[in-house]
Amino acid sequence: MVMKLLKTQTKDDLLIERVMYTRNYSLTLDKRKCVGCEICQTVCPREAIEVLKPTKTEGLKMKQPTLVIDEKKCQFCGICNAICPFGALTLSINGNKIVPVLEKESFPKLIRDIKVDETICPIDCKDCEEACPFNLVKVSIDESKKSVRVDIDMEHCPACRLCEVECPYDALKVRKIITGTIKVDKEKCPDNCRDCVDVCPVPSVLYVGDDGKVDVNDLCCIYCGVCKFVCPVEGALEVQRSSVYHTPVHSGAWNKALEKLTSTNDMAKELHTRLSTKARETVKRRFS
Repeated sequence: MVMKLLKTQTKDDLLIERVMYTRNYSLTLDKRKCVGCEICQTVCPREAIEVLKPTKTEGLKMKQPTLVIDEKKCQFCGICNAICPFGALTLSINGNKIVPVLEKESFPKLIRDIKVDETICPIDCKDCEEACPFNLVKVSIDESKKSVRVDIDMEHCPACRLCEVECPYDALKVRKIITGTIKVDKEKCPDNCRDCVDVCPVPSVLYVGDDGKVDVNDLCCIYCGVCKFVCPVEGALEVQRSSVYHTPVHSGAWNKALEKLTSTNDMAKELHTRLSTKARETVKRRFS
């Protein structure tokens, strides 16, 4: 039985709580990490999350969209926590970080596949740390061993690959969590509009070219979609996700979420791949 539904908001955080006799559920949004990308809103099964488009002020930089959560609709399932590529949402039960959909294995974990060969990192190089737009890479030096240590905050890294691209020694290998495509229709793109450029969380992915139109370098794009959300012209900017790198899962909940994030065809491709893999493993066990 629910005793209280609470919502607390500060400049940096949004907290909603469901207080019961034996359990206290809490969901915290770190506004400093959230970019307003709509991914959590897209997959929320209760439609408890809404992303609000900011009002544009002429002559000023476009602000990030704002995320709001309806504490009356939220079921504290943890899907938003599991799917956020920025790790901006945290679900806790009785003060412990627990994600029910992950505990029940009805939803996958995002895989952050980042490898660092510290043996080839020069002592005086901090290019990867300086390149990270999220301040998630820290380079330290062990003076006694004359070696370098590279620490990456894997919980919040969206795997944009900017650290890999900027590393002059090929010491990092990053696999994207989300793959897809991003396209700009130059005919529809408004002249000298920077709204999408302003909100893009990864520098150099979007930029205004010499023709006054937005251009794309998708090498480090994470396909979060915040650019499309703020674009003032329908169809001027298109973002299509095709796959999500995640742990194995067999669940209708994930299938529905994947279909919303990508497309029916892409979801079907994953199901086909999953079934083919299962069939090969079955045959291998029978004849081994």
